[in-house]
Amino acid sequence: MPQEQRSPSTQHDDTAAAETRHKTTTRADAGIDDLDAILDDIETVLETNAEEYVSGFVQKGGE
Repeated sequence: MPQEQRSPSTQHDDTAAAETRHKTTTRADAGIDDLDAILDDIETVLETNAEEYVSGFVQKGGE
């Protein structure tokens, strides 16, 4: 049975693809962490004083 041999360029392509996947995953994880932090901040504000938070978005007369 013949053995498969990979050429150096194929190995380089595989390595580059793996690095790209790792960078993409890392960026996605960072984005998720940032979003979680923002949602935690909003939740904290709402737990503390929801009425004041909401009143900041209510339109006043003439606005």
